[in-house]
Amino acid sequence: MNDLNRSNYTNSKERPVKIMQFGEGNFLRAFVDWILQNLNDSGVINSNVAVVQPMPMGRVKELAEQDGLYTLCLEGIDKGEKVQSRQIIDIISDFINPFEDYQKFLSYAKSEDLEIIVSNTTEAGIALDTSDTDLSVCPKSFPGKLLALLKTRYDHFNGDANKGLAIIPCELIDHNGDELKRILIELAKICGLDEAFITWMTTANHFTSTLVDRIVPGYPRDTAEEICQATGFKDNNIVKGEIFHLWVLQKEAFVQSKLPADKSGLNVIFADDITPYKQRKVKILNGSHTAMVPVAYLSGIDTVRESVEDKDVGKFVQGLVNDEIKPTIDLPKDEMDAFASSVIERFLNPFIRHELMSIALNSTTKFKTRLLPTYNDYRKKFGKSPKHILFSFASLVVFYRGKRGSEDIALNDSPEYLDFWKNLWTKTDYTDIAKTALCQKDIWEQDLAADDGNVEAVAKYIENIVTNGERAALQAFLSE
Repeated sequence: MNDLNRSNYTNSKERPVKIMQFGEGNFLRAFVDWILQNLNDSGVINSNVAVVQPMPMGRVKELAEQDGLYTLCLEGIDKGEKVQSRQIIDIISDFINPFEDYQKFLSYAKSEDLEIIVSNTTEAGIALDTSDTDLSVCPKSFPGKLLALLKTRYDHFNGDANKGLAIIPCELIDHNGDELKRILIELAKICGLDEAFITWMTTANHFTSTLVDRIVPGYPRDTAEEICQATGFKDNNIVKGEIFHLWVLQKEAFVQSKLPADKSGLNVIFADDITPYKQRKVKILNGSHTAMVPVAYLSGIDTVRESVEDKDVGKFVQGLVNDEIKPTIDLPKDEMDAFASSVIERFLNPFIRHELMSIALNSTTKFKTRLLPTYNDYRKKFGKSPKHILFSFASLVVFYRGKRGSEDIALNDSPEYLDFWKNLWTKTDYTDIAKTALCQKDIWEQDLAADDGNVEAVAKYIENIVTNGERAALQAFLSE
């Protein structure tokens, strides 16, 4: 069996690098890069991708070892039929670790070919770091890196308005394009950059907000050898995703001209307003994912499918979606019912082993962005807190204690959040733990402890989980 690289795989094509991608993770490779591959294969665009590793730890080196080639496996139910496909993606042709080679990263700012920036650095990636002001060395944050790139491009092309880029963030936060633009402006001012540059950054460059939707479990450990046998290539970068996909982009003429992704024949939409798509997807699919993780994982379950099939966890998820999430979305009931049913079907995809711990990455931020909007809308509508979300919050608190039975949990979150959770569990009084966790305005951007009954309910749930175990606590919750 040959190694997968451009020497052994002769179908790969040479194309100019017009797209820079911040993020080398499974989602971008199984979603955006797949769409770009289809656009190239159908002749809509002619562009390769340079991938940038946004954090000091990442997979750029592993991708480079295979010349950017990898196998994408898509599996699921399409029109009632089981569908499986395998495709070698060949559009990634350059690999940048800016922490090791900052000058190579900045050299792309001077490229005549570069037209598009795509990113997915998780919800925590689009955030202002006021200390990230030394652009002479690699900035720590994604906005810092992008600001350095844009400033270098501005200087190199003498502020040419025709050298602006289409900037397409895919991070799962509200109005991600507008938010990234706002942070760049604020960071530029903190850095003392001149107004002429800021004007160029905000007018020559074009930001669009997006919504992305595809479940991507990642590397298929159980079937990797079988896949390699079928393709004939040894591949350490295989990625697996579901058949379902949806990419909604806010209409922006410049972005649409540079990346006419709706011409691919895929489920890509340029919409006047992405808000209804966003609420439906983030609240139901991502919200139920995030709420499910600590409840199911602490109950001894490892995958999404097993979670939904489980009598107790499945009932919890159905209750969350039907009783607390759907009532907060202003769309017709039949449409909500149909979408919620489709989400459960996707969770039950027989081809996908979606590990709960892969969803658990940055769970603190995910709880804020994926569940608190539902929490707030529910309280506004019904005048009380949604109990499923409170139980999930209590489970999240216990999850960050870092233990499932006798085994350690491999917690993966921002260092400041990990420090907070670690310090929280030096406390022994459950009411104190609940109140401290709920009142963190720096984390949740609101005081959850101030809402009637929250501290008492969460403290009760935490005590029950710690004392009797998640499963027993969940069963008690469901019998309330």
